Amino acid sequence: MATDRVYVIGTCDTKLAELRYACDRIRSAGAAPVLVDVGTVGHENAADIAATEIAACHPDGAGAVLGNDDRGMAITAMAEALTIWLLARDDIGAVLGLGGSGNTALVTQAMRALPVGVPKLIVSTVASGQVAQYVGATDLGMVHSVTDVAGLNAISRRVIGNAAHAAAGMALNPVPQGTGDLPGVGITMFGVTTHCVDHLRAALGDRVEPYVFHATGTGGAAMEKLADSGLVAGLLDVTATEIADHLVGGVMPCSADRYGVIERTGLPWVGSVGAVDMVNFAGRETVPDRFSDRNLLVHNPQITLMRTTPDENVQIARFLTERLNRCNGPVALFLPLGGVSSVDAPGMPFHDPDADEALFSTIRDTFAPGPNRRLVELPLNINDPDFAQAMADEFLRILS
Repeated sequence: MATDRVYVIGTCDTKLAELRYACDRIRSAGAAPVLVDVGTVGHENAADIAATEIAACHPDGAGAVLGNDDRGMAITAMAEALTIWLLARDDIGAVLGLGGSGNTALVTQAMRALPVGVPKLIVSTVASGQVAQYVGATDLGMVHSVTDVAGLNAISRRVIGNAAHAAAGMALNPVPQGTGDLPGVGITMFGVTTHCVDHLRAALGDRVEPYVFHATGTGGAAMEKLADSGLVAGLLDVTATEIADHLVGGVMPCSADRYGVIERTGLPWVGSVGAVDMVNFAGRETVPDRFSDRNLLVHNPQITLMRTTPDENVQIARFLTERLNRCNGPVALFLPLGGVSSVDAPGMPFHDPDADEALFSTIRDTFAPGPNRRLVELPLNINDPDFAQAMADEFLRILS
């Protein structure tokens, strides 16, 4: 639904002048601003959408949000209420937030819940630092406020005005949906599974459009955000190394919700266990002392890999099968019995038949086959062209 509405969100009890200025600039650019108050003290003001209306969306009612003496709890509750309210809108042209750390945490939580492709910007005092917790796996844009969002001046007017014009421009000029677009497919890749993905892309030909994601924790989350947003037709989830980091303590972990999107959406899923032979750390000096006697491989000065043990592979297998067994859509899990990465092969530094067998045998024992769930074992390394071809054939069969 095309719309010129820009929702401008902030705490009107402390930022009203700045929020109104943003609305004025949006209006002057030809779009329609809608001022939304998320202040937790519940003061009346001239906002188009009052804080009481937002707070009423909280599952426990407005009382769980407004008048709470614990500011942290109030902000958390308002963020939950705003998320519910914003997701119910069908007229969003863009969303623009303004504020400091508290408002940034509040508004970006709701923004992250919106589908990829919906324009979302925030002018924030914390935009020049570590922003992963605010952006997550979405296409949220952050603009550093430079000066605090605490009154209008020559700097803040320029920064807020630029952001307001950007939001208005995106609302007024939506990107047209391509009419000849191929169905998109998400593919996860790591350096040690690159050859598999290259062969997959060639085998898929011009039947689908591949979207490749680097399995760095954020990569897997970004792919699943696209799936939740309805922007892919299926997933070729080759690389599962994020599970190892999640369970063992590496620097590129997935969340506990990894693979949850397959259960929620029923999208076609064909995947494997690529790169679960490794846990990822930063430079060699960052590897925890408790792992000093482990099989370590310095991939480059910034990345050190640690070979997973049989016990860790049992945990990885159970994490994966527990989630896939809950899926009712088409699922096919491929096991490369000749090794799960390019460094897990005879003569390579992470070749460990015992660890691999712990992985494979646990998957055999815990995976629940069904009408829509298949387990396929091939005596190949994951980077063998025939392994990639088999995965591509299965995916195209399911997709058709």
